[in-house]
Amino acid sequence: MSKPTLSAVIPGGASAFATTPSAALATFRVESRQVAGLRSTVRVRTFTFDVDEPPTLGGSDTAPSPVEYALAALATCQEITYRLHADALGVQLAGVAVTLEGDIDLRGFFGSDEPIRPGFLAIRGTVRLDSQASLGELERLRDHVDAHCPVLDLLSNRTPVHLELLTSAVAPADAAA
Repeated sequence: MSKPTLSAVIPGGASAFATTPSAALATFRVESRQVAGLRSTVRVRTFTFDVDEPPTLGGSDTAPSPVEYALAALATCQEITYRLHADALGVQLAGVAVTLEGDIDLRGFFGSDEPIRPGFLAIRGTVRLDSQASLGELERLRDHVDAHCPVLDLLSNRTPVHLELLTSAVAPADAAA
């Protein structure tokens, strides 16, 4: 099967899913295992990468932290969504770059002040478009991208999450006596 052109991805997918909505459901999977201290190794399809925390949060600073990956996920999802939707909408776009930063009140993570939530309090940044299109076209594209970017949706809306707890059968030390 040949790879579709970028300009065909959005209309092709929309057309295919209109006739077969059940084909639109995609499931993504990651597996992560803590390997040393706060460092984890994550497997996604055929890729692996590490996650760690900076020393100020108890890590060994061998890789980006989970919240940095969350910002990276948003930045790259915006870039991908801009690219695909610009091509589908016929908006000339030579390049896109995103810079983000987010604020977290660490009292929420450490549980030192229960009303404080552990996640981002705010995320802000810039989307830099390299384009000869008019400001009106680029604003229309931005609105379209923000309405269709999966990671922006994840961070902007509640997503039901169910985490099942599995345990290993480890006998307590005093049970062997």
